[in-house]
Amino acid sequence: MGKFWLIGIFIVATYACNFLGTRVVVEGYPIEDLIVSLPGQPKVKFSQYAGYIDIDVKHGRSLFYYFVEADHQPHQKPLTLWLNGGPGCSSIGGGAFTELGPFFPNGDGRGLRKNSMSWNRASNLLFVESPAGVGWSYSNTASDYNIGDASTANDMLLFFLKWYEKFPTYRSRELFLTGESYAGHYIPQLANAILDYNAHSTGYKFKLKGVAIGNPLLNLDRDAQATYDYFWSHGMISDEIGLAITKDCDFDDYTFTNPHNVSESCYNATSDAYKIVGDYINNYDVILDVCYPSIVEQELRLKKMATKISVGVDVCMSYERRFYFNLPEVQKALHANRTNLPYPWSMCSGVLNYSDTDPNINMLPILKRIVQNHIPVWVFSGDQDSVVPLLGSRTLIRELAHDLKFKITVPYGAWFHKGQVGGWVTEYGNLLTFATVRGAAHMVPYAQPSRALHLFSSFVNGRRLPNTTRPSVGG
Repeated sequence: MGKFWLIGIFIVATYACNFLGTRVVVEGYPIEDLIVSLPGQPKVKFSQYAGYIDIDVKHGRSLFYYFVEADHQPHQKPLTLWLNGGPGCSSIGGGAFTELGPFFPNGDGRGLRKNSMSWNRASNLLFVESPAGVGWSYSNTASDYNIGDASTANDMLLFFLKWYEKFPTYRSRELFLTGESYAGHYIPQLANAILDYNAHSTGYKFKLKGVAIGNPLLNLDRDAQATYDYFWSHGMISDEIGLAITKDCDFDDYTFTNPHNVSESCYNATSDAYKIVGDYINNYDVILDVCYPSIVEQELRLKKMATKISVGVDVCMSYERRFYFNLPEVQKALHANRTNLPYPWSMCSGVLNYSDTDPNINMLPILKRIVQNHIPVWVFSGDQDSVVPLLGSRTLIRELAHDLKFKITVPYGAWFHKGQVGGWVTEYGNLLTFATVRGAAHMVPYAQPSRALHLFSSFVNGRRLPNTTRPSVGG
C-alpha cells in the first residue's frame, strides 16, 4: 500500500487520465485510491475512489470503502454515508452496486450498467464494509471478528476521522447518515458516537445534519411481531395461524438468539406460518418472483445473460454481483482484497462472530437523543417487506414522538411522485418523519429507485415530501 498523502497539509494535485474518455481532475484526494475505470463500466463524468482505511495498525484491522462523487457539482453537495445491515452484510454489494450507487451488474456478471436513479444525483456517496470481516474489510487479529454494536460504532467513528485525512475538503461538508435493516442499529449508534465526540472535542466537530434509515430494526420485540401481523394482513397465512400466534406468543420475551423460547405452542404456530408462506416467496419483497440459483450460476459460467425481470426488477442481481466482485480484474480496479483473503467475496460475512445480545437493544432512546440534538430523523419503509415491516416501524416512531411530546406537524397522508402516490408520510415536531414507499421492498432503492431518489433528495435538501400531484424540483 502506497504512502497516504501528508496529513495536515493541503496539496492541490492535478491528475489527468483517460477515464473512459473523460478527463478527471483530482484536487487534494489520494491518487492511489482513484478508480481509473471498472471492468465493463459505462462512460461517466464523476470520480470514484476505493481503498482501505487502517483503523488499528497494531492489530492489522482495516475497513474497505467505495466513494462516489456527485454526478453534478460535487463541491456544492453534502456527503452521505450508507451502511447495509446483517449484521455482517456488505454495503458495497448492497447499497453501492444493487440499490443506490451509480452502477448495477449487467446480466452476464462481467460488466456494469448505469443506474439512472443513483443517489449521487443529490449527494456525494460513501459506502463502507463495516465491521471488519465484512466483504474486503479484514483484521490480522482473529479476536477482532468477535464484535458488537459498540465496537462497530467506535470503529466507524475512527474510520471517518482517518477518511477525512484522505479527503480533507469533506470535513466541512454537511454529513448525512443513512442505511437499512440492521443499520437501524449501526446508524443511530454511530450518530450517538459522533454526538459524544462533538461534545468533547475542542477542535474539529462533525457537521451531522440528518439520519435516515430504511426498514430498520429498532426494537426486536415489536419488529418481530410485525412480521406475523404482515403475513396475516397480506393473506399469506390463515386466520387460524394468525390467531394462534396472537394468543400463544409473548413477543416481549422475543430474543435474537432464541426467538421461539416463549412456549412450545408459539414455536409451533410460527413454524407453521413459515411453512405456509413457503420457500418460493422472497420475504424481503413479497411481490417479486424468486431467482433460481442453480440456473443463473450455470448461465454466468457459460457467459450467458442471466437477468430475470420481475415487476421491473432484476431478481438475479445478487448472483450477478457476486460473480462480478470475485473477478480478479474487478478487485484490482477497486484496489480491493490487498491481503488475498482466504475466502471469496460474499454479500454477508462467514467469519464474523457478531454479538447475540446486541440485536435485542432498543434503539428508541438513542434516536430520542439524536432528535433532542435537533438532528432530523427519517424512518422510511418499503411496504412489501415482511422481514422488518412498516407495521412495527410506524408504531415505534409514533411511540417515540409521544415520548418526546411532539405534536403532529404533517398529518398522515399520501405523498406524490410523478403524479402518482409515492407512499404515505407523517411528521412529528418538525424533526421526526415516518414515510412508506409504495411498492418498495426491504431494499427500498432496489425495488423503487425513482421514488427512493425523490425521498432521499427531499431528505438531504430539507424538504417535506409533496402532498400534491404537482411535480417537485429534484424528484
